[in-house]
Amino acid sequence: MGSSYDQLFNMRGKVVFVAGGSGAIGSEMARVMAHYGGKIAIAGIALEDCLRTASELTAAGAEALAVVMDVKDETSVKAALAETTAKLGAVDVLVNAVGTHIEQPAQDVTMAAWDTVLDINLRGAFLLSQAAAQVQLAHGRGGSHIHVTSVRSGLGIRRGYAAYCASKGGLAILIKQLATEWASAGIRVNGIAPTFTRTPLVKNYLEDPVFYNNLVNRIPMGRVCETSDLAGIALFLASDASSFITGQNIFVDGGVTASQ
Repeated sequence: MGSSYDQLFNMRGKVVFVAGGSGAIGSEMARVMAHYGGKIAIAGIALEDCLRTASELTAAGAEALAVVMDVKDETSVKAALAETTAKLGAVDVLVNAVGTHIEQPAQDVTMAAWDTVLDINLRGAFLLSQAAAQVQLAHGRGGSHIHVTSVRSGLGIRRGYAAYCASKGGLAILIKQLATEWASAGIRVNGIAPTFTRTPLVKNYLEDPVFYNNLVNRIPMGRVCETSDLAGIALFLASDASSFITGQNIFVDGGVTASQ
């Protein structure tokens, strides 16, 4: 009876394309997919960083590839998916862990900052899903697309997050639209929405006791999100364990959105 359950999280032979795979969140998701048998493409703008993460996975026994890609460039995105398909096989799982933020009060937001944030967080997400879906549709196979969003996809904040919130809120409804359009082809599209997550980029914030205490006091579970908290939900959404789940933006936030 249990043998069928053993395969729920099996990723063996599945090709996983991780955009932003050398970052703290993307690399954690890549590790868990590799651990369960996935073949991993680490894609990003800095080849050296991608090679470092891919080498780590290879040393652990996985099949991994480093791919250079600029998420703002449509040609670059399509070329990265094509290279992955040629070297590892058609992409089964897209993980989009690319993102940026430029904090400016709403009255002072520059169009350069607005365009940068929207181009990377929203336009880039669409280009990734579009390119992955084109590969999957051409090969007559389904797949899973996983976008890292944010609790700010549904909540405002009393700081200069206008561009960021707009980009993540737009991504949340884009996920629903793409999931609806591609469901008949077996392509599932979902989001993972973490709260403030411990990464090297926010180390200085978390070492400030005033900032840290104010932050965790808003989180019912009393701590920040760790990258390890995101590994399980990523594996779940990539695997057959979530085969009937699409169009969802799943909050991994310690209860933040339950209490606001």
